[in-house]
Amino acid sequence: MSETRELRVGHLYGSLLNLYGDRGNILTLKYRCEQRGIGFVVEDIGLGKTFEPSGYDLLFVGGGPDREQQRVADDLVDLKAVPLREAADSGQVILAVCGGYQLLGHYYREAGGEELPGAGVLDLHTEHPGDQARRCIGNIIARWDEGMIVGFENHGGRTRLGPTAQPLATVEVGYGNNGEDDLEGARQGNVFGTYIHGSLLPKNPAFADYLIGLALSRRYGEEPLAPLDDSLELRARAVAEGIARREHRRKSA
Repeated sequence: MSETRELRVGHLYGSLLNLYGDRGNILTLKYRCEQRGIGFVVEDIGLGKTFEPSGYDLLFVGGGPDREQQRVADDLVDLKAVPLREAADSGQVILAVCGGYQLLGHYYREAGGEELPGAGVLDLHTEHPGDQARRCIGNIIARWDEGMIVGFENHGGRTRLGPTAQPLATVEVGYGNNGEDDLEGARQGNVFGTYIHGSLLPKNPAFADYLIGLALSRRYGEEPLAPLDDSLELRARAVAEGIARREHRRKSA
């Protein structure tokens, strides 16, 4: 039962792609597992390393500026794209944030025109419209199947989904994928991509538990997660939501 279960997490480029505290997503997964008596193991999968997908239940890749994305792009394609696609095809849970989200698509075209190849795990592409274009920056509120997601976004690239990818959420306040179609993030099977930092999971416990439940069910079968006292997390989410709505009203005035 739950006391014998263990969540095995592979953290891609943990020392390079950690913008706006994205490592907080790992810490949240760890906390929410340990509070339930579920074992938790995390392994860094850095530059120069490949990996065996079956050794993990969940893979995570965070965000970073263009400079860091350039550092990891070739390594991602050469060493990690194949196992990532194998993981995705097998139904393994993958969560990618911002720069990691962009690099799981087909390509990311930078402001200067250089094109970084992606891993091709998600059916999407991202293009930066140029240094003179406004950044998509600010607090964000989006709605997914189970409710509300809040956080912070800061990206210059505009992401467009292909026919195989579905949006993760619908934007209520903020920019989302491109500031035009009111879509945020992507989901394709059990692969999830998003622009939401801040970190994403600490203020969105229902989404964190959704990912944990999906990941564990592949190895152990369906078993409900014991409820936790999320009063602090929900207070933090309420504060973030209030800030986002006040900013939106000020901009709209």
